[in-house]
Formats: sequence, structure tokens, C-alpha cells
Amino acid sequence: MTPLIEMHNISLRFGGNQALDDVSINLYPGEVVGLLGHNGAGKSTLIKVLSGAYQADSGQIRVDGREVQIRSPQDAQAQGIETIYQTLALADNLDAVANVFLGREKVRGAVLDEDIMELEARKTLDRLRVRIPSLRVPVAQMSGGQRQTVAIGRAIYFKARCLIMDEPTAALGPEETQKVHQLIKALKAEGVGIFLISHDLHDVFDLSDRISVLKNGRLVGTVYTQDVSHDDVLGMIIGGVMPKNVRPAEAPAPGT
Repeated sequence: MTPLIEMHNISLRFGGNQALDDVSINLYPGEVVGLLGHNGAGKSTLIKVLSGAYQADSGQIRVDGREVQIRSPQDAQAQGIETIYQTLALADNLDAVANVFLGREKVRGAVLDEDIMELEARKTLDRLRVRIPSLRVPVAQMSGGQRQTVAIGRAIYFKARCLIMDEPTAALGPEETQKVHQLIKALKAEGVGIFLISHDLHDVFDLSDRISVLKNGRLVGTVYTQDVSHDDVLGMIIGGVMPKNVRPAEAPAPGT
């Protein structure tokens, strides 16, 4: 199977700080790869390179085996790469429909086509199986899980094939966290590849097929989730060393 996303030998320096140093990771269709590391380890910087917010000093990005140039978020979106940040980047004063189509509104002639946008938004959010009684209330009045659903709905409506999720369950209660888990598993079943950034090991072990750990801008290694324990992963995060007798995980996990 050809990887959906390949990042090869990515390096990036900010002044005297080597933020990324020769990092290589990949992502296959229908799998979740957890990205772990302390604050400043480089995981968010790596994802911002993929999402077009930063440009690497060196390295290659491939989509479906083809090298691509990602110089902006628009370039990433054109490749089917969408990012859902921890802050969700929703306009609180707008409703769900307006947020799904924000910046990419549908028009009929010279006016917004509100009817078709509401219909398409409802179909997309129904597909995610999270109930939002009204799409016409400001998202500021929605629960955290519902807001997360709107952000995910926006991404998949625009044909996201690779979804980057930054701390998707931060500040959510147990019930809403479970709903987000269900959303991620549903997207995985549809063949969407997901990079999951999280500090919550329980989230990562529940959702990820593989785990990649960064430390001080370098890749410690990538392992199959089923091969390691929480302590193994903590050793990678804190000590920067691969666990003994654990195979590297370059290919998708069996059954993915």
C-alpha cells in the first residue's frame, strides 16, 4: 500500500533553534498515527509544515507517492489535508452552517445560497452521527463535542483525506470525549488518515494504530501501538530512546 502522506527528512530552523532535525514520518489511508512529545518537542511544528503554516528548510512531502509543494494552507487543502486545531478556529458568533462554509461559501448569482449550504451541512453532520438539534444557533451556544463535530464536518465536507487533529478532546468531559472517539473511528473506517496530537496517553492508545514520538526536534521512533506499553512510550518521550525488543513501525499496522 502506498502511504497517503510521506514526510521525508524534514528540517526547520528558527534562528539558532533547530525546531526539526531530519524528521521522517508517514501516514496510510484509514489509520491513526499518534504524535507525542513534550512541549517544544517539534510535533506541532512538524504538523504546521504539513498544513502549510510553515515551510521546511529541507525535506520532501509526498501525497500518494507524488512529491508536492505545500507553501500555504490553501496548498494543503488542495491536497486534501485539513487541520483541526485545539482552538477549533470557529467563529463563535456564526451558526454551524456558516462555520462549515466559512471562506468557501456557496453562492447563487451574487447572493449566498443559504438553502443549499444548510442542506449540505445537515447531510455532512448527520453522517458523523452526532445530534445537533439546530444548525442555526451560534456555535458559542453549543457543547464542546458539538463544536468539535462542526469543525470535523467542515473538514470532511471539503474532501479531507488527511485530517490533523490537535488535542481534540482537551477540555471535554468523559461523555463528549467518547463521542469524539466515535467520530475518529468512523472517519478511520471511511479511509481518512489522521495525525492525532495529544498529551493524553489513554486517547492515543485507544485510537492510534501507530505512535511517533519526537524529542528536541528529532524523531525518537515510530512503534505499533499494540507492541508497547504506556511505560514504553513514556520512556520514549522522557528518555528519547526506543524500547528494547520493539520493532520499528514503518508500514501500517496489521488489520488497518
